[in-house]
Amino acid sequence: MAILNILRYPDHRLHKVAKPVAQVDDRIRQLVKDMAQTMYDAPGIGLAATQVDVHERVVVMDLSEEQSELMVLINPEIIWASEDVQVYEEGCLSVPGVYDEVKRAAQIKVRALDENGQSREFDADGLLAVCIQHELDHLNGKVFVQRLSSLKQNRIRNKILKQRREEQVASAS
Repeated sequence: MAILNILRYPDHRLHKVAKPVAQVDDRIRQLVKDMAQTMYDAPGIGLAATQVDVHERVVVMDLSEEQSELMVLINPEIIWASEDVQVYEEGCLSVPGVYDEVKRAAQIKVRALDENGQSREFDADGLLAVCIQHELDHLNGKVFVQRLSSLKQNRIRNKILKQRREEQVASAS
C-alpha cells in the first residue's frame, strides 16, 4: 500500500469529472487499498479518487472511530434524494483547515459496486448521506467550497494561497 498525494484546492485537477470504472480488477482494488491508507493517514473519513489525481469513479469512506468499517463505492450514483435538507459543517482533505456549513439532501438512496464488483443499493442519512454527497461532488469535479457564497469562496481561496506561499518560503529557508 502507498500513501498517495492529495490534491489541494484550488488545484484545477480537482475540477475534472471522473469517468466510470469499466472493470473492477486488481488495479482498482489496489487503488482502493492505497486510497484507504491515504485517507486513514490524513486522517479523514472519506476520499474520492479525484482527490488523488485519479479520474475514475471510486470513493472510500470510514465513519467509524476505530477506522474499522471501510466502505468502498465504485461508480456510485444517487438514485433518490429527499426534498428535506440537512445542514452539516463540512471539511475536506483537499481544503485543509477550512470548515463551513453546507446544505444537502437529508436522505439518499445509493447504487454502487463494491471492491469485488458486486452491485448494491442502500439508504443513507445523517453523516453518511453528507459524506456520500460530498465525495460524489468530487467525482463530478466540484469541491464543497463551491457550494458556498462567492465571498466565502474568495476568502478561502486567498487563505489557502497565502498558506501555500508561506509554506514555500519556509521550505526554501
